[in-house]
Amino acid sequence: MAVELMRAGKRVGVTSLSHKAINKLLEEIEREAREQGFVFKGRKKSTGGNEESRFEGRFIDSADGWGDLLEEELQLLAGTAWLFAREDFEGRLHALFVDEAGQVSLADALGVGSAARNLVLLGDPNQLPQVSQGAQPEEAKVSVLQHLLGEDETVPPERGIFLERTWRLRPEICGFTSEAYYEGRLLPAAVSARRTLAAGDGLFVEEIQHAGRSQSSREEVDAVAAVIRALLGTSYTDGDGVVRAVGTHDVLVVAPYNAQVRRLRQRLPAGVRVGTVDKFQGQEAPVVFVSMASSTAEDAPRGIGFAFDRHRVNVATSRAQCRVVLVCAPRLLDADCKTVEQMRLVNAVCRFVELASES
Repeated sequence: MAVELMRAGKRVGVTSLSHKAINKLLEEIEREAREQGFVFKGRKKSTGGNEESRFEGRFIDSADGWGDLLEEELQLLAGTAWLFAREDFEGRLHALFVDEAGQVSLADALGVGSAARNLVLLGDPNQLPQVSQGAQPEEAKVSVLQHLLGEDETVPPERGIFLERTWRLRPEICGFTSEAYYEGRLLPAAVSARRTLAAGDGLFVEEIQHAGRSQSSREEVDAVAAVIRALLGTSYTDGDGVVRAVGTHDVLVVAPYNAQVRRLRQRLPAGVRVGTVDKFQGQEAPVVFVSMASSTAEDAPRGIGFAFDRHRVNVATSRAQCRVVLVCAPRLLDADCKTVEQMRLVNAVCRFVELASES
């Protein structure tokens, strides 16, 4: 869309909450332009002394001064909300692409919106919401995408475009993800089914008995370590049909609590990526482990709402290309739900277990 608009003589902008997200989208725009043989001139607003804020590509450069982005020959402008909210940029763009709009607040979207005649919001409201600190009304915590979609889990056809293909998830994983979080609309691309593990693909559950565990469980850590040892060195076939051995870089381990993350890092081989779900949005691996840590819902810090949060469970389980393993105590799923919303949260994880046992 960005390249097509520039081809038509329109000036476009790119913004998001972070420089990392902006740079990723700029990389993809440059890749698409090269494939089309289209040449353009773009510039990103960087911050002096912050190398991560810079972008130097074939068609896009960086400048620390916002005034350098007012040059008339520029066809693409990029920067954070601090750039586009300036009065100097009012009405300067035909379209502004707001990436990770599921994390961008309504206030930020309004702040940058004056820079363009059209806003294109890119994002997934079913993944992690915006991070907020301090006391705010609930409405202020809702992202601009959530404000627009309301109760809809995916964008209706009359409101926008739902990208219905996943190039990551094998059909078994996609089936659960689509049913639980995307109204059954998400489908796997053909390449995702060509990736396969000799050890087995799809949904798996490792039920580990333990009691009295809150934020960390050595029993689950031991189980994850044992299964990873068994997987390393087995065969993995990628989407191009190339067969190789599973290495530590092919494994990603997610836990809801930092205490469990620390235990896992101490125990697992070097090279295995370990972290909370907040660190892994946008990443992927052939094999993903999700270690829940808590013995029961009552033991879980912050209760059912956090342990079974649909955004966090969705992001954690959908990092996997071929195999996702849920590691948890059996009693964790025997939760005493007191509201319909709590039932919805726990039901999604119970459905995972049900599909895993069927496969």
